[in-house]
Amino acid sequence: MIDEFAKNNLHGRLRRDREALLWKLDGLSEYDARRPLTATGTNLLGLVKHLACVEARYLGEVFDRPSPEALCRWQDSDGSDLWATEDETSDQIIALYRRTWEHSDATINELPLDAPGHVPWWPEPYPNTNLFAVMTHVLGETDRHAGHADILRESLDGRTGVRPEHETQIDEKARAAHHARLERVARSAEPIAT
Repeated sequence: MIDEFAKNNLHGRLRRDREALLWKLDGLSEYDARRPLTATGTNLLGLVKHLACVEARYLGEVFDRPSPEALCRWQDSDGSDLWATEDETSDQIIALYRRTWEHSDATINELPLDAPGHVPWWPEPYPNTNLFAVMTHVLGETDRHAGHADILRESLDGRTGVRPEHETQIDEKARAAHHARLERVARSAEPIAT
């Protein structure tokens, strides 16, 4: 009984957070979806592509259920799972992510939480694991990157929130005043030079 509750809870949160990540692409141009917004090149569409690969590997290969999708090479030195090529559109990557969900969801639905899995890229003694540990890991990865997406989207156009129904109209004046206040507080914490 507790296993089904835990599984349903983790799965429900994963579904919610997948949608939250995709919402961060809502209304963006191809350029804004893929443009590098950090010194390391992190971008919104790349986060989606990366998580498609993460789910396909962890909720597919780890349980001997390979993805039917052609996947980028895992952790290539060029980080190809973290950015969209010139030939990949936002629609294609979003569709890949959604198809990956279907494959991942089938794994989750068909296996018990204690189903054994093997993660060859995890160091000893951790490679032999189970569905519960992998679901927890994938949820953590999804949440981590959804948080990155929150910050990236806010830096593009100021939009924030987890879901469209929780988004409020941006009050630029109030936001600027809040930012200025925090800047003053931060500067006041600096020790006075002698």
